[in-house]
Amino acid sequence: MPRLLRVVVISGIALATVLLVIAGTVVFVVRHSFPTYDGTIDLDGLDAEVSVVRDANGIPQIYADTPADLFAAQGYVHAQDRFFEMDFRRHVTSGRLSELFGKTALETDKFVRTLGWRRVAEKELPLLSPTTRQYLDDYARGVNAYLIKHNGSDETSKRSGSALSLEYAVLSLQPGGPKNYTPEPWTAADSLSWLKAMAWDLGGNLDEEVTRTKLLAAMPARNVESLYPQYPYDRNQPILSGGSIGRDGKFTTAPVSNEVRRSMLTQDLLKSLDSVQKVAKGLPELLGQGDGVGSNSWVVSGDHTTTGKPLLANDPHLGATMPGVWTQVGLHCNNVGKTCPFDVSGFSFSGLPGVVIGHNNAISWGFTNLDPDVQDLYLERIEGNNVLYNNKWRAMATREETFKVAGQDEPVKITVRETRHGPLISDVRENERKVGESAAAQAKYPTAYGVALQWTALNPGRTADALFAINTAQNWAQFRAAAQQFQVPSQNLVYADTDGHIGYQAPGLIPIRTTGRGDWPVPGWDPKYAWKGYVPFDALPSEFDPADGIIVTANQAVVPNTYTYYLTNSWDYGYRSQQILDRIKAAGKLDANAMASIQLDTKSKAAEMLVPYLLRISIDDAFDKQGQDVLRNWDFTQPPDSAAAAYFNVVWRNLLALTFHDQLPEDTWPDGGSRWFEVIHTLIGQQNSGWWDNIGTPQRESRDDILREALINARTEITQKMAREPSNWQWGRLHKLTLTNQTLGKSGIGAVEKIFNRGPYELGGGTSIVDATGWDAAEGYDVTATPSMRMVVDLSDFDKSRWVNLTGVSGHAFSSNYTDQTDLWVKGETLQWAYTKGAVEATRKHSLTFTKPDS
Repeated sequence: MPRLLRVVVISGIALATVLLVIAGTVVFVVRHSFPTYDGTIDLDGLDAEVSVVRDANGIPQIYADTPADLFAAQGYVHAQDRFFEMDFRRHVTSGRLSELFGKTALETDKFVRTLGWRRVAEKELPLLSPTTRQYLDDYARGVNAYLIKHNGSDETSKRSGSALSLEYAVLSLQPGGPKNYTPEPWTAADSLSWLKAMAWDLGGNLDEEVTRTKLLAAMPARNVESLYPQYPYDRNQPILSGGSIGRDGKFTTAPVSNEVRRSMLTQDLLKSLDSVQKVAKGLPELLGQGDGVGSNSWVVSGDHTTTGKPLLANDPHLGATMPGVWTQVGLHCNNVGKTCPFDVSGFSFSGLPGVVIGHNNAISWGFTNLDPDVQDLYLERIEGNNVLYNNKWRAMATREETFKVAGQDEPVKITVRETRHGPLISDVRENERKVGESAAAQAKYPTAYGVALQWTALNPGRTADALFAINTAQNWAQFRAAAQQFQVPSQNLVYADTDGHIGYQAPGLIPIRTTGRGDWPVPGWDPKYAWKGYVPFDALPSEFDPADGIIVTANQAVVPNTYTYYLTNSWDYGYRSQQILDRIKAAGKLDANAMASIQLDTKSKAAEMLVPYLLRISIDDAFDKQGQDVLRNWDFTQPPDSAAAAYFNVVWRNLLALTFHDQLPEDTWPDGGSRWFEVIHTLIGQQNSGWWDNIGTPQRESRDDILREALINARTEITQKMAREPSNWQWGRLHKLTLTNQTLGKSGIGAVEKIFNRGPYELGGGTSIVDATGWDAAEGYDVTATPSMRMVVDLSDFDKSRWVNLTGVSGHAFSSNYTDQTDLWVKGETLQWAYTKGAVEATRKHSLTFTKPDS
């Protein structure tokens, strides 16, 4: 027994020692990349010392004597907090994901490389002002200084990348993952490429064009149009009702045309369009996608505030990612003047210098997506390497692209072909050229079809110049001059200044079409479908100090339908914007807290419209009727603990399925957003519309038949998912948000996903609600898009402004600043936004000084 005991004790000690070593190794690897927020760091190229003050949430405020030092420090700080995210983004935007993730990412890489985001970014560099180019280079210098100092001093760190971020260490262990990976130096083009990703996510209707075409192949054109209703100007006000919406009085809106011809809609062509759509949807969710993507912003003049000065609010709705898309920063020149003009604070993108949304010492600004139609698909007639245009065959431009793929010895090569309209995106998937040739055999044209994309963002531009000019603008004239350079993506810009002025400006390149509106693919061989320029800046919608002192933008129609130019017909249908406007008008005098409370509004306009009809339906069964009874006396708000909201949304999802799933292709099923609100708003008054009929039954169903079935089915579903007793139903138990890392958070390995993902969180709100926690009715109730941040700027005292991020400033899993703002965000709370030097000092938690080497 003593010997056995001794063996057990020794074995126990050995096991404990091994476990401690493993635990210590795990802790080391996890914490190895955590940045230093205190002390002194040498940074080459500085003119003088730079101070970085962080609060308890890790939000940095950077103070420097020169712009060169300011942006070098910002580059270093961004790399400290989020270098893996930056590196991932540049691999996405340059079509090089397969270098990190292997062949599973190759199709996405081919698509991005075909579009040529990185090539366009490199062409933009020489167009930018020398000052902007210098800022980009200074930022890159700071990023690279961090890489040099933190790429690992030991061989294990160098091989795994763990000194930079935990993700690299995990990637290096995965089969087919990169081995001995060392990140390349950061460049100015890496920063500019991110602007192309912004433009992709926020600037086109490629998916809608393809969907419309699929629907046209399946049903009459009038049925398709009924699924894309006109904007309800009689109920939901556009951003600008009149006034200064353009100075050019010439009417140039292109006439409506059928554009795509039924004779073109062969099965193989539809397969080609379907593959284009699938590849496009396969892009990583950088900023977000789907109906939930949008934004709220509004500004009110001093006539509506308790201080007599404007207030400005903004909360962009984007895909929910881990870490969140935004990071917060303050950039301050120690002596603000001509040589160092920056004193700006707000939300930035890691990888991009400056502030994207926020305020400086004189003005504040916010963005929402204008969503103009700036993408057109062209069906091209191809013979060999020639394309037909205006009855002549012309050679296509070609270039070869080479891909290094992790886990493969040999690179992959493709040839990209371009027509006068843009790259042939139908070439991306394997065998797509064969599909086109097959389509030609079935069609009356003795040539193959290809699909080319014309898109404004493929033209090199000066958006980077605009961002820095906005950061330093001091008045409306300077702000508009900056906006004129903001070419893509086109946004709704709202403005306020400390002198009491407010304004709105729509910038960007928006094409003028000779024929058609870009709703459908068009014949690329016909010159009448060519673009003939862009809407002049002075003709773009703009407004300064409106008489009512209110400007609300929430992706609704920008202008009345009498406006000179065609911008788009893909507006959000205005349910959010009208609710915001109604809240402002009913509020009396507003302060920052009152503005923030509007951001949390959960009233469902869809419920307000539909519930009266649901309550008229007769239901005999007492069990089924319990669900319907929950809707009585409901105020149509959707907090997470609402039983009525839970039941209504289950009814809504069932109603859409019963009405449309039998008649629409599966990949066009309703997502339940504002367009479907408007479709149902129209159908609800048409009891015997063919859409109500279930074509799978011998009888013809009416509206009330479908409403009754939706109520009953929803009662069964919610009982199965949640509880029999309605008192135990809660919307948040269905409507959950999981913050998912864009890479390893979707690995399929549970232990890895738990390292990087956070949640689930139970939320209120919903799609096309002011508190816009979007969900896809074709998929389920989980949250797909959220307010990615919330801010309210008080122009009477910037230190009274409020802000909160979806996650935190850090991209390092297990850092205290990884999700330290998420609980506040979920509860609808915000942080004090310290701006002036005194306020920043009062919240100081960490102090880091960058110094000149050997100084």
